Amino acid sequence: MHFRIIVKGMPLLTYLKGMPGFLREYREIRRQAEKSGNGFPFGKPYPCLADKGQGSGVLAEHYFHQDLYCARKVFQNNPARHVDIGSRIDGFVSHVASFREIEVLDVRDLSPAIPGIRFNRADLTAKNFPLVDYCDSLSCLHALEHFGLGRYGDPVDYDGHLVGWKNMHRMLKKGGKLYFSVPIGKQRIEFNAHRVFSIAYLLGLMENRYTIDSFAYINDTQEFIADTALDEASVRSNFGCRYGCGIFELTKR
Repeated sequence: MHFRIIVKGMPLLTYLKGMPGFLREYREIRRQAEKSGNGFPFGKPYPCLADKGQGSGVLAEHYFHQDLYCARKVFQNNPARHVDIGSRIDGFVSHVASFREIEVLDVRDLSPAIPGIRFNRADLTAKNFPLVDYCDSLSCLHALEHFGLGRYGDPVDYDGHLVGWKNMHRMLKKGGKLYFSVPIGKQRIEFNAHRVFSIAYLLGLMENRYTIDSFAYINDTQEFIADTALDEASVRSNFGCRYGCGIFELTKR
């Protein structure tokens, strides 16, 4: 097995200390995968061994364009209550907090308190998540791909993204808006960094639950393309992306 170790400016010892836990969770998620069959083959392992214990708000690619784009959408639609799940604090969340209050749910702690941001620690992969018909506007940007992979201290769950997707749908009121993004490309898990979703798989998740108001994406060269049609050829090719970012504006049916 070949591992891709990304040291992100952290001491090598930090990564070595995290390897036993990574291997334990990797064995567990492979065991779960054998029982599931939900369509996610495993790609090359991609250990992120310095992320557990960190606060939210770590920089990564794709974020600049998607955060600004979706914050503008929230401003234009002016909902009664906007809730965010796991998006970047020093990007999308802070953009929205500059013009309105935003409530944030995250499995990680947020400290210190920030004006305009109401924070609650919550695990969206909980089977009995209590919030139902809670808000008329919801965002989850570049976050669902991590659910259940243990990267941020959450329990390993091969189907964690499906549990989170169901809980978000239950949170949102009928007619409410969901701003949603994930990595797009050939479908795979790069444990324990993230999942990458095919467009066809995502459309299957949305079918009968949401109307797609708009779709934008960021390609492999970091070019942002807004208001793009989801035609058959583009969906089949995942817009030519290996590791792009698909951004959806959705309305709950």
